[in-house]
Amino acid sequence: MTKKWTADDVGDQSGRVAIVTGANSGLGYDTAAVLADKGAHVVLAVRNLDKGKEAVDRIKAASPNAVVTLQELDLSSLDSVGKAAEELRAAHPRIDLLINNAGVMYVPTRETTKDGFEMQFGTNHLGHFALTGLLLDRLTSVDGSRVVTVSSVGHRILARIHFDDPHLERKYNRVEAYGQSKLANLMFTYELQRRLKARGLPTEALAAHPGFSDTELMRYLPDFIPDFMWKIATQPADKGALPTLRAATDPTAHGGQYYGPDGIGEVKGNPKVVASSAQSRDEELQRRLWSLSEELTGVTFGV
Repeated sequence: MTKKWTADDVGDQSGRVAIVTGANSGLGYDTAAVLADKGAHVVLAVRNLDKGKEAVDRIKAASPNAVVTLQELDLSSLDSVGKAAEELRAAHPRIDLLINNAGVMYVPTRETTKDGFEMQFGTNHLGHFALTGLLLDRLTSVDGSRVVTVSSVGHRILARIHFDDPHLERKYNRVEAYGQSKLANLMFTYELQRRLKARGLPTEALAAHPGFSDTELMRYLPDFIPDFMWKIATQPADKGALPTLRAATDPTAHGGQYYGPDGIGEVKGNPKVVASSAQSRDEELQRRLWSLSEELTGVTFGV
């Protein structure tokens, strides 16, 4: 039987710089904690600095030699993204790992970011698109660097890119909005990987999803689903972080791969390479989304 991949398989990360968005709790926290324990200098890029400080303290309590720092980042504000990128560039001449983990899920009523974007599309996709573009030269200067973006099984559920109404102003459905944002995460990953490869750059783009994981994202689940049912269906956040960690650190992983749990329906389990929807692999749609994202954010990648 093939050995199951676990956090114990994460190799020595000494000398590497890893930026993890949304790292104060849930999947991001567990991802950051493992990377820090393995020797990486981990930057927790978070909106709430108080919660971020608590996360830093928890990581250092478990791993006294960990090197962990904080960066304020609100992905729902392009001004905040730009400021964070400027500060990160000043602090880190090289970046080995950028883990686009932060997100919001199933926001009950339509909300917008500070720039007027639909909240889930704006935070989950556009904020990370802009951050990646602004930091890309710090990544492409490093052999073996990776961009890992966290998607979801939700990319298959009522999901399409609403090119004619990306902010769902005409009709808002929270499941469609989430599906659009997670589909966009995958399309962005595949298009970025293709562009990096075409330029012969050393950075690779990969994606991951956590299955059903017990995190704060579950707070907006429909009321008719009892809490105990989700507790049974979900796996702990530290297990849900494994696909991200494998995409970020496994020497055998390569650009364009998508990692998720190996259990039935990819709900639970240990990480393996999984498939994504045919729609997510449509290169024409990927290019259209890329152009739209550049237009909306004002960020271009140079690749």
